[in-house]
Amino acid sequence: MTPDPVAARVEMVAELAGSGALGRGPVRDALLALPREVLIPQAYVRRSAPGEQPPRWDLLDWTAPGDREELLAVLYGGGSVLIQHDGEPVLGRTRGARSAGSITSMSTVMSVTASLLQELELRPGQRVLDVGTGAGVTAAVACHVCGDAGVVSLDRDRHVVDAARTRLGELGFRPAVVCGAGEQGLPSSAPYDRILVSFAVPRVPDALVDQLAPGGRLLVHVTTASPSWPGLAIVTREPEGRIAAELRAVEFAHRAGHGMERIVLSRAFLERIAGEPGRTTRRSRTAPPADTARGLWLAVGHLYGGLVRDFGAGPDQLVIGAPGCGSWLRVRPDGHGRWAVTTSGPRDIWDEIQDVAARWRAAGEPGSYPLVIDPGGAQRAGTRCGRLSWQLAEPSARADGSPR
Repeated sequence: MTPDPVAARVEMVAELAGSGALGRGPVRDALLALPREVLIPQAYVRRSAPGEQPPRWDLLDWTAPGDREELLAVLYGGGSVLIQHDGEPVLGRTRGARSAGSITSMSTVMSVTASLLQELELRPGQRVLDVGTGAGVTAAVACHVCGDAGVVSLDRDRHVVDAARTRLGELGFRPAVVCGAGEQGLPSSAPYDRILVSFAVPRVPDALVDQLAPGGRLLVHVTTASPSWPGLAIVTREPEGRIAAELRAVEFAHRAGHGMERIVLSRAFLERIAGEPGRTTRRSRTAPPADTARGLWLAVGHLYGGLVRDFGAGPDQLVIGAPGCGSWLRVRPDGHGRWAVTTSGPRDIWDEIQDVAARWRAAGEPGSYPLVIDPGGAQRAGTRCGRLSWQLAEPSARADGSPR
C-alpha cells in the first residue's frame, strides 16, 4: 500500500483538534497545507533499547521507497521528530545507521507547537521572530499565515539554518533564516509583532523583550534546572509601551536551551529510592497534591530548587529526588485511607511541598502568576500579595539543590 501523506496530514490535524490542542483558524489551515515530508525529508528513529549503550539510530529518507511508510508515521505521529545527530550537516546526508553520540536538533511534539502557534494569534502582515529554527515548522506556519516577507527565523546551528532555508524555499517560502544566538534575537530586523522561542530558558531574555513591538506578544518556556514543572511566560507590550507578563504553569515544555544546566534522576538514584527503607516513614491523612495542581508544582520547583519528579513511578506513587544532596521522597497509599510518606537525606521534601501547598491554597490556588520584568534587571513571578513569589534565576545561575 502506497503511503498517503495527505491522509496522514488530515489525520494528524484531526487528532490535534480532538485533543484540544488546535482549534479552527489560520494555524489549522496552515498545518493542513504543510507537507512535512518536504520540510523534513529525513528523520532519525531510535533502534536501541532504553539505557542501551551505545545508542543506535537509523536515518530514514523520503526518497527511499522502503523508508516511506515508517517515516510517514514519524512525521505525522505527533511526537518529536529527530533531525540532527551530533551536530552533523543536515543537507546531503546518506540514509542508514548511526551509533553513539546524541541527537542535537529535533522538531517539537506537535501538540505543544500547535497550541503555542495558536496562542500567538498570527495574522497576515505581522512581523514574526521564530527563535530556534529546528526543522522550520514554526517558520513555515508563520510564512503561510503572515507572509514570508515579515518572518525571521534564528538558530545557532549553521547546518540547521542551511537546511531550513533550503527546504522552506522548496515550499515557496523565502523568510530570513539567520545563524545566531537566539537569546539575543535579531535587533536589525526588529521590532516584531510576534516572538516564539522554541527552547526553555531560566528567565525571559531581556533582548527579546526589547525587540517586541507595541501590541506584540512573546511566548517562551521558563524553567529551573529541573525539567519537572515548567512554566510558559506570556509577555505583551501594550500600545503605549508598557510590558505586561504572566507565568502560566503547563504540563509540557520545550527542551532546555544551549548551555542551560539540567538535573536528572540517575538510574542508580532511582534504584536507591525504590529499594531503601529511608530515614523516616510517617502516616499522613493528607494526600499528595494532584498532578493537575500545576500552579502549586510550578511554585515548588522555583521556591525549593534542585527537585526532580519521577513521572514513571506510577499513578499511585509520588517520587521526588534531590540529586544535589541525595535527599528523596516516596509517597504511597497504605490501604487505610492514609499515605505512607518516606523521606531520606538532609532535606524534608514532604514538608517543603506542604509549605508551598498551604501558601498556594491561601492564594486561591492559582494556575498562573503575574510576572514582573524590570528593564535590564530583575524578573519576579508570584502572587501580588507576595506570599508565594520568587525571583527568576539569572541565565548563568546554577542549581545547588538548596531551598531559596
